[in-house]
Amino acid sequence: MIANIKNILKIEDLRNKILFTLMIVGFYRVGAAIRVPGVDPLAIEQLRAGAQDGALGLFNLFSGGAFESFSVFALGIMPYITASIIMQILGVVIPKLEELQQQGAVGQRKITQYTRYVTITLALLQATVLVFLFGNGGGGAFYSAVQAPSVPLLPEGIWPRGYLIIPTLVVGTAVLMWFGELISQRGIGNGMSMVIFASVVAGIPSGFYSILLQNKVFWFVMMVLLSVGIIAAVVYVELGQRRIPVQFAKRVVGRRMMGGQNTYIPLKVNQSGVIPIIFASSLLLLPAILVSFLGNASADSLRGRIQGYVDQYILNSQNAVYITLFAVLIIAFAYFYNSIAFDPVRQADQIRRQGGFIPGIRPGAQTEEYLAKAVNRITLPGAVFIACIAILPYILLWAAGVSTFGFAGTSILISVGVALELMRQIDSQLMLRNYEGFLK
Repeated sequence: MIANIKNILKIEDLRNKILFTLMIVGFYRVGAAIRVPGVDPLAIEQLRAGAQDGALGLFNLFSGGAFESFSVFALGIMPYITASIIMQILGVVIPKLEELQQQGAVGQRKITQYTRYVTITLALLQATVLVFLFGNGGGGAFYSAVQAPSVPLLPEGIWPRGYLIIPTLVVGTAVLMWFGELISQRGIGNGMSMVIFASVVAGIPSGFYSILLQNKVFWFVMMVLLSVGIIAAVVYVELGQRRIPVQFAKRVVGRRMMGGQNTYIPLKVNQSGVIPIIFASSLLLLPAILVSFLGNASADSLRGRIQGYVDQYILNSQNAVYITLFAVLIIAFAYFYNSIAFDPVRQADQIRRQGGFIPGIRPGAQTEEYLAKAVNRITLPGAVFIACIAILPYILLWAAGVSTFGFAGTSILISVGVALELMRQIDSQLMLRNYEGFLK
């Protein structure tokens, strides 16, 4: 390991890329500590106490703690993640986007531009909703549903200070997008993933420390051991893949013999990554939004009983109903995402047009059925794996009576996945210069 680090430092170009990436991440962390103007500091402390679990906890996770302090990067990279998912889904529905996906680098640039527009639109909507919900302490039913305190961040009213905060939050999201693109172009690569990685890693130490603050030493040790086990499992599963062999027939092009080589289609065990967890957490927020339209009501009334049921069983992470719903939704969304990300019909048609075939399988309909069956089989263990990663810390923290570190499994899953990809990027740079990399 020390020799590999020395090899990295010897290469000026690679060393500069890593230093540039660290500099951008440093700018991001500084911006995450700069609070938007005009917000009540006392209300921020109350918001910090409520932004640890549920939907607000997920929002805070992807902003690197910037949401709980309502900084200029409070929206984090979440609008970009949502926009990317939307564009990927629309690519299956809208033929024009599907054509762009098949045009290589030119089409990808256009899709990236569209993703930026969608990101800014979503950031504007989310900033407006946040300012009006938290600005004057309104929406008491919503606060009750998401288990957050009713905090008026703008005690003097939304006008005019709130209308300054909205563009500030949108610009913060745009700057984060710019940071990610800078890392992709001039840094080590995978800029958006690095921004997410920096956001998630920033909250892990405070999550473990919050367990110690409650004098839960035994459960702290158990959480550390569980995290080590999760890291080992994530590394094992993230590197695992099913390789479907593909053979291309020889053909004559002019005076040259082409084809005849053997290759394979790599199918990762966990193709969807952390996206099903994001989908499931967002969907569990819908009951809170619907309940907020019922308004405040007494506990004995029908509206009050509905609100109490949603609060106790649907959105409270420390009960069996929430954990079961969360796991089922993660598995369902894993199948949904994989059905969009990998199209057996298009893959089989592409193999046929290139003159290839899977040994023992006829081109056409049989290849489509074979690929679909292989994807369905490999999706189940991957979906169960990420569901277990997401709910195991919930179960342990439920037993410990701690609710301040709800997304521990998700944090580790993201951190290890991005770290492995970063190691691959460095490995490829070292291999180009005849150095041995981390992954031997």
